[in-house]
Amino acid sequence: MGTETVWAQATDEVTERRREQRGWYFYDWACSVYSTSVLTVFLGPYLTAVAKHAADADGFVHPLGIPVRAGSFFAYAVSASVILSIFVMPMAGAAADRTGRKKPLLALCAYLGAAATTGMFFLDGDRYLLGGVLLIVANASVAVSMVLYNSYLPQIAPPEERDAVSSRGWAFGYAAGSLMLVVNLVLYSAHDSFGVSESTAVRICLASAGIWWGAFTLVPLKRLRDRPTASAGQAPGHGWRQLAATVRDMRGKPLTLAFLLAYLVYNDGIQTVISQASVYGSEELGLSQSTLIVAVLLVQVLAVGGALGMGRLARTYGAKRTILGSLVAWTVTLGAGYFLPAGEPVWFFVLAAGIGLVLGGSQALSRSLFSHLVPSGKEAEYFSAYEMSDRGMSWLGPLLFGLTYQLTGSYRDAIISLVAFFVIGFVLLARVPVRQAVHDAGNPVPDRI
Repeated sequence: MGTETVWAQATDEVTERRREQRGWYFYDWACSVYSTSVLTVFLGPYLTAVAKHAADADGFVHPLGIPVRAGSFFAYAVSASVILSIFVMPMAGAAADRTGRKKPLLALCAYLGAAATTGMFFLDGDRYLLGGVLLIVANASVAVSMVLYNSYLPQIAPPEERDAVSSRGWAFGYAAGSLMLVVNLVLYSAHDSFGVSESTAVRICLASAGIWWGAFTLVPLKRLRDRPTASAGQAPGHGWRQLAATVRDMRGKPLTLAFLLAYLVYNDGIQTVISQASVYGSEELGLSQSTLIVAVLLVQVLAVGGALGMGRLARTYGAKRTILGSLVAWTVTLGAGYFLPAGEPVWFFVLAAGIGLVLGGSQALSRSLFSHLVPSGKEAEYFSAYEMSDRGMSWLGPLLFGLTYQLTGSYRDAIISLVAFFVIGFVLLARVPVRQAVHDAGNPVPDRI
């Protein structure tokens, strides 16, 4: 084979890899609008208001006969979604690895979640139970789809590209969230001009996220390609049994398991802040929905630069050190949030800016770092465990947040309780020798990690 032929083949491979990477970015573009507009901005305050409308004289609703304070219903629904996810994610991840057919599963999860999100248009009156069911379905769907999406990263990017590719994916997601939030802000703020009520405007914003999610999912489904894996032909287990099998396999790679434990702890805190910040702003600080939308828009815009900027820092200092620095920033920011004065949006915007600068980078670098610790052929199976605390799928944080509020009646106490996740996560991550972990997973060790 001549030199020109080899060079041409190498060029074709790079071109195909770049094309697949660009298609991969677009799933972040598609589903991040759900995480931003639905989970972070609109659904928390709106579902809380619906639950309060349905509450009894003591402020409690009674799903399945269980007394729940209306202000805690949203947090509990988020926690319930991960219980469903725990059964489904390991099974879906193992099935993807063993069949090598991730795209059909990705399509199923994406469109189930998009349909549930679009169905939120019918959430009005006192239909808090409908809202809870749709939230659980949509959250579980996005969780499983992200298992499959993330598991493509080791296959479409060589080790030296993964921090950059992962950071670009997150940047695409935050850019999409920013764009949709601008549209949402115009509709919500000028709903009278459009001839719709405030409630209808919120429901349109919720449903539009589902339509966006479904439409842009077509791009990755066209460009990503399935690959045979070393695990092909083996039958996956079911629910808890498959999760137990995955964890047993991880026990043979204790450093990978140690990183995952650290990630599950600190990202539980991150995701709880994301999902509960709008409730904190509206219920504790008395801020308007328009103020919350502007704050989240600020987070989205700054998170684009933050993700790309922290990706560059990782090239100099390594992903682990950069993540540790971000956890210090998260702790300081959350502590400051406890002291925010009510009714003063400027300080809430300052807090939002701090969150935005570290949000995208801490998540993007965690994903790329974990991809180095996954044995070849088990990407989706391992990412199913990883995803249990990603994208608002955390369960312990919302549960702690909801319980703290139920016991104290104070959202300030609830928000400060989350500091523990960042402190413990920092300690756990600092103890992981990541270079040895990459080597033990059987992967090439990058020059800087």
